Amino acid sequence: MAVRVFTFLVGGKAGEGVKKAGSVAAELFASMGRRVFQMDDYQSLIRGGHNFSVVSTSAGAVDSHFMSADLVVALDARSYEVHRGHVRDGGTIVHNSDTVDGDGVGVAMTTEAEKLPNPELRVGVAAVSVLGAAIGLDREALARCVADGYGRDTERNVAYATAIYDAVSGKLGGRFSLGRGPGRLPILSGNQAIALGAAAAGLDLYLAYPMTPSSSLLHYLAAHERDLGVVTMHPESEIAVANIAVGAAFSGARVMVGTSGGGYALMEEALSLAGMTEAPLLTVLSSRPGPSTGVPTYTEQADLRFALGQGHGEFPRVVASPGSISEAFDLAAEMLDLVWRFQAVGILLTEKHLSESAATVEIDVDGAAWADPLIHGGGDYMRYRDTGSGVSPMLFPPSKGVVKWNSYEHDEAGITTEDGPTIAAMHDKRNRKGDAMVGYIRERRTVNRFGSSGPPIVTYGSTTMSVLEAVRAGGIEARVVQPVYLEPFPAWELESLRDERPVVVEQSSTGQFAALLREKCGIEPAAVVRRYDGRPFDPDELARELERSLG
Repeated sequence: MAVRVFTFLVGGKAGEGVKKAGSVAAELFASMGRRVFQMDDYQSLIRGGHNFSVVSTSAGAVDSHFMSADLVVALDARSYEVHRGHVRDGGTIVHNSDTVDGDGVGVAMTTEAEKLPNPELRVGVAAVSVLGAAIGLDREALARCVADGYGRDTERNVAYATAIYDAVSGKLGGRFSLGRGPGRLPILSGNQAIALGAAAAGLDLYLAYPMTPSSSLLHYLAAHERDLGVVTMHPESEIAVANIAVGAAFSGARVMVGTSGGGYALMEEALSLAGMTEAPLLTVLSSRPGPSTGVPTYTEQADLRFALGQGHGEFPRVVASPGSISEAFDLAAEMLDLVWRFQAVGILLTEKHLSESAATVEIDVDGAAWADPLIHGGGDYMRYRDTGSGVSPMLFPPSKGVVKWNSYEHDEAGITTEDGPTIAAMHDKRNRKGDAMVGYIRERRTVNRFGSSGPPIVTYGSTTMSVLEAVRAGGIEARVVQPVYLEPFPAWELESLRDERPVVVEQSSTGQFAALLREKCGIEPAAVVRRYDGRPFDPDELARELERSLG
């Protein structure tokens, strides 16, 4: 049975290799030249609970995952109960007959695994075997897939996979016909793309205290520290992270930090320090539901206003949010360049749905921006020289001149001041820098537009992926408009939508993004489609909601 988008879903307990099975499936599809999107859903548990991985693939574009699956593999009873309603018409559910007595195809996954050491860690391999049989892989191709995907205990994993394959191939063999795609592309998660984009722009130092969903950014850069030439540090707290980052920028290091909402709240004082010292500081704020500890392993866009208003006092900042994993690479590089070009605070705002999901991507490493500051050229050095653009030339120690950064209000030399005219002059200087940043950003791509006809749908960040796939899945004629920059907000690009009353799609309970459109552009949406249960939009469900909202 050939389908435009084929979706594979595997569910089980934490510790059973669910995510790994999804990743191996994604690599299998990519090896066929197909496009892939993988989303992992997991609870904040080391073992037990319920996890699942869903992988959607197409010979053409696929921008997000679908919850209606062609093939569901349930490794335990809970997964069977949760996901049997997610089987698409014409689809199949395969369950572990050792734990489930139900409809579909049963196979004794646990019994077979118990013939080998560490059986509880091996059952996830069964999901890959079932998938291989269902899409018509032969035994040799399956063995290669398992050997490539599972680097440890390869011989036993292949033996187990082959046994499961033999048990199900007669019932499932070649049930789904998947054509080849246009060519193999690499698979990256959003956090991996951010790491690589920043590294391509010259990142020297990454600092973070682990906080889901930003943690994998720290893990990835630490694992590839030598490959990328980026020093990675895990200080004792988010407060230490932010203050070390400001100090590192003082010495000339291109620095980036990463966290989620609660961690960024702790960084706020240091963020204001960066605003006063004019330290180039890029933060990755990967949102999860809040407030407080919230729901650690799920997704939401409720930190928008938090990002826009973070820090006390007034100072220029730039906030941007990628709408795809490929764009995450480009935007990370661009943002590192911007914060160094304008000696400003930058926030790369994203969410768990983009940070931890993975997709086939096309990236241009050679086209990445390179972060270079304006360097002092000679003569007496003043750290905060009052220039026409507001951007002061930089100098880093050790040097012949005195390099003085100051958290108090200061004069051009960095000397503390309480003089009224000097205070006002420094405010004006920083504001001119903000104006210069706006002028620079206006010449760049600040808004993405998809489609050329139909009513407008406005969204941002990771929700863009869901909207694009919903429009495609529902055959909806619409123009999707995605602001990339949120501060400075590109009102000049969006004011034309004022009379069209677009539909807005976002993941916050109060409609923060819709309110921002009203405030900045005077746009009154015809409808605001919201989801705020921690789960990303499902394209099929979203398509139906968009059809109702668009009338």
